[in-house]
Amino acid sequence: MSQPDLFTAACHEDVITIRDLSFAYDHKPVIENLQFSVKQRDFVGLIGSNGAGKTTLLRMIVGLVKPTEGEIRLFGEPITTFRDWERIGYVPQKSSLNPLFPATVREVVVSGLYGKKNLFRRLTKTDLQKCDDALHAMSIEDLAEKRIGQLSGGQQQRVFLARALVNNPDLLILDEPTVGIDIETQQGFFHMIKHMHQHHHITFLMVSHDMDMIETYLGKEPVERSGKLKFYVKHSHEIEDCRETDLAHSLKDLRIKLQSHVTY
Repeated sequence: MSQPDLFTAACHEDVITIRDLSFAYDHKPVIENLQFSVKQRDFVGLIGSNGAGKTTLLRMIVGLVKPTEGEIRLFGEPITTFRDWERIGYVPQKSSLNPLFPATVREVVVSGLYGKKNLFRRLTKTDLQKCDDALHAMSIEDLAEKRIGQLSGGQQQRVFLARALVNNPDLLILDEPTVGIDIETQQGFFHMIKHMHQHHHITFLMVSHDMDMIETYLGKEPVERSGKLKFYVKHSHEIEDCRETDLAHSLKDLRIKLQSHVTY
């Protein structure tokens, strides 16, 4: 049974379009003439040695760094005029926080629901449920009222993952998302994002050093190389989509394991 042509066409539209992209630090080239497109429902694994430009590329895609040359389009629109940032979830590389940072875990996760267009809106019951789902999905609901600066590095990373997931984004960009997280929680996380990729119309772009995960799910050979960067891609085009809409259901089978292997 084939899928409708309209859906098939939409499924292959560009989410990220990169043309002639270059970036240099102090006139030293990091990325040169990169050409690459990420389609709807792609899962792209980005691999490269230290200094290859992986994090720099992600930061350009989310608008934190301007390219030296070239063009980036998000959902068909030039990044210079793109405004629908709530469609994108982003988890940067793990970084330490000031232990005096005043926000609670719940407040950090909820902040993922706000964008420039709705910065001052009142939270709804649906918003609060999304927050609870994200906390549950990352097995951190018991930390909801703690200040994030009091948490371990692994706990903080799960908070930022929950924040990126809270809006059920169309595009999820992850920069080494499991650094500092114990093995069991890593397995649960990969289980969740693979399920979301296969059944929830989410596109993924992820930097990872976990070659076993990359090769097992995305294949042993990259589909594209540019300088020191390698792009591994798997496209999901499932006929039956998951009827569940919350984030937590995809971890139900691993819930007990996750709770018994929390890193503090």
